[in-house]
Amino acid sequence: MNTKNGVMLITYANSMGKNISELHNILDRYFSGAIAGAHILPFYPSSSDRGFSPLRYDIVDPEFGDWSDLANLSKKYFLMYDFMINHLSSQSFQFQDFIGRKDKSPYAGMFIRYKDFWPGGEPTKEENDKIYKRKPRGPYVTVTFKDGTTEKVWCTFGEDQIDLNIQNDVTWRFIKENLQILAGHCAAFVRLDAFAYTVKKASGTCFFEEPGVWEVLEHVQKILAPSKVEILPEIHEHYKIQMKLAEKGYRVYDFALPMLLLHALHTGETSSLTHWLRICPRKQLTTLDTHDGIGVVDVRGLLTDEQIEKTKDIIFTKGANAKRIYSTETYKNLDIYQINCTYYSALGNNDDAYLIARAVQLFAPGIPQVYYVGMLAGENDIKLIEATKNGRDINRHSYSIEEIAREVERPVVQKILKLMRFRNEFPAFEGDCEANSNGSVLTIKCVNGVYIAELTADMKSYTCTIIYAGPDGKKHKLDL
Repeated sequence: MNTKNGVMLITYANSMGKNISELHNILDRYFSGAIAGAHILPFYPSSSDRGFSPLRYDIVDPEFGDWSDLANLSKKYFLMYDFMINHLSSQSFQFQDFIGRKDKSPYAGMFIRYKDFWPGGEPTKEENDKIYKRKPRGPYVTVTFKDGTTEKVWCTFGEDQIDLNIQNDVTWRFIKENLQILAGHCAAFVRLDAFAYTVKKASGTCFFEEPGVWEVLEHVQKILAPSKVEILPEIHEHYKIQMKLAEKGYRVYDFALPMLLLHALHTGETSSLTHWLRICPRKQLTTLDTHDGIGVVDVRGLLTDEQIEKTKDIIFTKGANAKRIYSTETYKNLDIYQINCTYYSALGNNDDAYLIARAVQLFAPGIPQVYYVGMLAGENDIKLIEATKNGRDINRHSYSIEEIAREVERPVVQKILKLMRFRNEFPAFEGDCEANSNGSVLTIKCVNGVYIAELTADMKSYTCTIIYAGPDGKKHKLDL
């Protein structure tokens, strides 16, 4: 198994078992050979957003274990950690010190104060309208200091997630210290969460601001270069941003694949998917599902607006418990950004369609990332989403060890795990990838010297075959 090119699991520290130690035992017991690496979603002490509002990075949340648990996990699986380069918890020591001592705090410069950022202390309507926002009003939270005064401080996401001032030396000391901590604790990859929001300009969109974003990436690379840790900038937007990153040699996400595959499987049309497989970056990580919803903005320009809307409509009408309201503000989300649904339920809990989706992902260029719910072909968790009223929780079911023991016996899960093991073990996936289509039939051929693997998938009949050959030249069919 090539440990750096094999299948990477995405999971929370407590979504498969209660902690990292249990996760380790589960992977060894039920998923041996199917998993080469693991992206462990934020496991640091955090005040909200299931880890994405970090208080600190120097320890593992005791609820999940400690650094030794991750060190043990890294002996068999390469690991990816998150670094929230755009923000820090409002409950963090640094921000609370700023609240208490205001200008006298050594951390005051780490945060973006409206009075200092905007020439007039506030954005004009034109400036405010130009900002790429994640919420209806301006990206700020009103802070009350210990002395009773108030100020607006930049806040892109939840009110508990305070943006960092990337132009400040104290901020960079904080970033450097914590990146080195993660690198020193067995990270193979560090994902830069919400990276595109880091650089702000009063006259700009405050999203992927060039050339500032390139300077940030170069700085981070220099910090991590001695440890040979790779970085993965996380950006949900038009696919051409990923292409820009790839052109400069950075590893990127393929967030376009999920919707392209859903469109193909729901309509039988393969031309858009085939086109993308031909032009997509080769140095990428592929996804179908993550801890967030299914991205929509990422596929604009690869599918027409009409094709996107048609695909969404089919998901909401033919998907299993896939409701449009789960992707709206009512459930803490905006429909334009993502669809809250498990990938299995987006395909109507259809085992054959789902197997094709995973097969295409595993044959596509790049390192495949498989979300834990997706690996177990999980259905929408309606009970959880109605309890929390958080749309993304529909795809965040926590599995007990007993549940996992049952789920892995399902035929569709057995087939997926067989595919994952084949992807990890067969050398063809180290080579080149070629995609072609004829009507509803897609073929993907991976070639590495004498090793060849070819997937043929019919997007209408939901049938697929995998043929492979090695040094002896004999063709074999993978029995699924």
